[in-house]
Amino acid sequence: MGLRKPTLSAVMLAASALLGGLHPAFADEEDDHDRAARWKQLQESLFPHRQVLDSGGLITVEAPPRALDAALVPVELHMTGKQAVKGVYLIIDDNPAPMAAHFVFGPTADPRDLKLRVRVNAYTNIHAIAETQDGQLHAATQFVKAAGGCSAPAGPDDTAALADMGRMKLRLIGDFNAGKPMQAQLMIRHPNFNGMQMNQITRYFTPARFIRTIDATYEGAQVFHLDADISLSTDPVITFGFVPRAKGQMKVVAQDSTNATFAHSFDVPGTPPG
Repeated sequence: MGLRKPTLSAVMLAASALLGGLHPAFADEEDDHDRAARWKQLQESLFPHRQVLDSGGLITVEAPPRALDAALVPVELHMTGKQAVKGVYLIIDDNPAPMAAHFVFGPTADPRDLKLRVRVNAYTNIHAIAETQDGQLHAATQFVKAAGGCSAPAGPDDTAALADMGRMKLRLIGDFNAGKPMQAQLMIRHPNFNGMQMNQITRYFTPARFIRTIDATYEGAQVFHLDADISLSTDPVITFGFVPRAKGQMKVVAQDSTNATFAHSFDVPGTPPG
């Protein structure tokens, strides 16, 4: 019996192997394996001796599969409200500092929806982890194709990026109804230099200076506390929920990595323009 003639696909696979390449299917499997190993490493580092469960529908994370701008990737976190959630972690697995944000909710929060913008440095999984009141951790995952977001400049030059640093705006979304949940969008002017950006004029790396914490309170009661790191975007925008029991004031205090503090108070509902 003669030898069987090799198929075209077999020849292509052999040629790819000789050239040091991998069949796309094998490459995808290798990437998935590497991402799973990376996530296991992060779990052991960030949540030692704790079990991270599947989301079970308790939390979902939404982000564009392919980001238009890696330095301004919109991320949305949604909680079903089936279980009381006391905090949320946002982890960008392959960023230099994976822990992008940790929100802790206060008594005046409505923690069902969060939106923010982040920098993404490479093709990576993004994990959102809801921590319930009983201490359980539930994780949801979204894969994002983006690269170079951490080194993207904050603006045309550092002076412009630092202009009006600490200025804040608060925009209410929807109509104010005392005792009813509503959304608010917080905007903070800050370059969030992470130490990886090169000044386009001097060609030196800009020293890191980024927002470390944000505290939002309503009439003295906590809405949320945020611990952040270098992955928040320039001029952070955070959309969050709260429950105003009556007309009052929202106070926001932010502190950056140089210990500079920025604070502003907003009337809720705001006074309409005259």
